[in-house]
Amino acid sequence: MHEKITDQARPVRKGEELDIAAVDQWLKQYLPHLEGMPQVTQFTGGASNWTYRLAYDNDDLILRRPPAGTKAKSAHDMGREYKIQLALAGLYPVPEMLAFCEDPGITGAEFYIMRRIRGIIPRSDLPEALQLNEAQTRQLCLNVIDKLIELHQLDIHAPGLNTLGKGEGYIRRQTEGWSKRYVQARTENVASFEPVMTWLAEHLPSREYISLIHNDYRLDNVILNPENPLEIIGVLDWEMATIGDPLMDLGNSLAYWVQADDDAFFQSARRQPTHLPGMLTRREVVRYYCEKTGFVPDNWAFYEVYGLFRLAVIAQQIYYRYHHGQTNNPAFKDFWQLVNYLYKRCLKCIE
Repeated sequence: MHEKITDQARPVRKGEELDIAAVDQWLKQYLPHLEGMPQVTQFTGGASNWTYRLAYDNDDLILRRPPAGTKAKSAHDMGREYKIQLALAGLYPVPEMLAFCEDPGITGAEFYIMRRIRGIIPRSDLPEALQLNEAQTRQLCLNVIDKLIELHQLDIHAPGLNTLGKGEGYIRRQTEGWSKRYVQARTENVASFEPVMTWLAEHLPSREYISLIHNDYRLDNVILNPENPLEIIGVLDWEMATIGDPLMDLGNSLAYWVQADDDAFFQSARRQPTHLPGMLTRREVVRYYCEKTGFVPDNWAFYEVYGLFRLAVIAQQIYYRYHHGQTNNPAFKDFWQLVNYLYKRCLKCIE
């Protein structure tokens, strides 16, 4: 039963193969207990970093490395992501970090190794064998939000966390930074986003909260316990974690939150099962989060528009790599359509 519901890797995509002999030789210097040559597969759910499963005879590991092609400055910093999860060990459910390699000669880029957490990842649809009723689905939804709240309540002065970000002024820096990144990654088939960037710059919140934020918190970045699918046993993808505004973190999460009454195009882009009966709507998520944290947004529309715009920039950066032949992953071919769709959603929220 568990194998039917736990997340499974697939054959490695063409053009993204590893030199497994080189990886194995390097890895056994740091983990000499490993036996045999690993069976290598790849997790295909993400659209950014490349993530591989290395199934050894006596251990189950994950290798994570950046994608090929042009990347935004400071993006895909494997060393930083590795250190963040080291700092969170014992404070928050993260995978066990095992080794970091900064030598690009092994895989073509730096990478890190962590121990695999065997569990369920709620992607666009829950596994068919996992039958949750509406009440259970609602509780799962609340547990996911509670786990984000728990993150936002961690002590940002803890060792390893206190140097992650600049803190004060985060909202302005992010708004300006994502605007610059969009201009740099724009292709001729997408909207300019100038009205959106101007509106954001003119509507910066007067109040700023500061906490540790994940910056890519979604259901398909959490791992559920196969023995108790309502329990979160791991949170993945810490690439963009920093010290910043938790309401912006929530806005980022809700940009991915496709609810049951959203239009067909948004449903086609859904990456997590937030459409199921029992899942909260975006409005209900905001209300629940603010009631439990005491945070009071000056104008929630700012965080909503920011989250949608930021998602558009991320999608455009990925499409830019595809457009210029830096990746041949066919999943990225139509990302420009998503970018234009998100532009319209931003304008609708502004109106």
